[in-house]
Amino acid sequence: MSGILLESSSSSDSTDRLQSKATTEALSITTIAIITTSKSPEIEEAWAMNLIRRLHSLPQITTRSLKSIASVAESLDPSTPAPLINGIHVFHCPDAVGIVAKLSECIASRGGNILGADIFVPENKSVFYSRSEFNFNPSKWPRPQMDDDFLKIAKTFNAMRSVVRVPCLDQKYKIAVLASKQDHCLVDLLHGWQDGRLPVNVTCVISNHDRGSNTHVIRFLERHGIPYHYLRTTKGNKRETEILDLVQDTDFLVLARYMQILSGDFLKGYGKDVINIHHGLLPSFKGGHPSKQAFDAGVKLIGATSHFVTDQLDAGPIIEQMVERVSHRDTLQSFVLKSEDLEKQCLAKAVKSYCELRVLPYEENKTVVF
Repeated sequence: MSGILLESSSSSDSTDRLQSKATTEALSITTIAIITTSKSPEIEEAWAMNLIRRLHSLPQITTRSLKSIASVAESLDPSTPAPLINGIHVFHCPDAVGIVAKLSECIASRGGNILGADIFVPENKSVFYSRSEFNFNPSKWPRPQMDDDFLKIAKTFNAMRSVVRVPCLDQKYKIAVLASKQDHCLVDLLHGWQDGRLPVNVTCVISNHDRGSNTHVIRFLERHGIPYHYLRTTKGNKRETEILDLVQDTDFLVLARYMQILSGDFLKGYGKDVINIHHGLLPSFKGGHPSKQAFDAGVKLIGATSHFVTDQLDAGPIIEQMVERVSHRDTLQSFVLKSEDLEKQCLAKAVKSYCELRVLPYEENKTVVF
């Protein structure tokens, strides 16, 4: 509580002494209440910062304002229930009796409350998938204890995957974005990050296209302190070693119309998920120029596909797909414009779903998306 400056109005010495004494008592009572009652460092810090803000909001400390200080101390009484926060847990294990009961018991026994749950058990396959959202009191269920509790259940059911996240406590996913010349997907991701629609931190942007210093993208990145790495590629050198060095500290990669094929060696060396946007409705129209392929084929629906990257071209597990109707009146240019709009939406939704633990691997080349 050191460093709090309380300005007093000019009055008699006796009034000043009275105000100082009352102020000190109010601060002492509040501080003692926080220290002796709080069991959570996060809550203790939040109470302290709240007290500082509210004290500074008082215009002057006068005799009449002493009641305001008492009100501050009273409102910060640690006996007041702490605000609940939300958590997410996903589970993938061999199917068995009692999984849902154990997960529910785990959350309820710590005072948590399930807000929603999705469960999927494929027909004729002994495998179980679930995603649960719940709220809880962090002072009653500390984050490390939560990890331990779900780990015990994972061991009990031999889970292939058990992941828990608390968005307001855990660090955001760190990503690097790879892009080529076209900006529309990259710009949309950056704005989604800026607006808070995408729960990620963009560590850098990597491109095989040299953007000018006065372009919209470069100005945006410089303004927000995000590095831009131009790595010129050739047929014989895809600069994958340099890319690996730049992305080692990321949680996953996003290819925002990056028009280079990542090798199997790169994917193995990186060892984490890579999400790509394909400007076509896979599995049709793989490879380059899918809009022209679709236009030439006379399709009535065009689309965009977001998928995980594998060593097979445009063949990784699909995360999200979006479509739009077209007709004989559309030109190749209108095909491309409609496709670009779909690509932005599709990629952003895939990234958001991934961060919210909605995407789970299913069989060899499929996904469960809750």
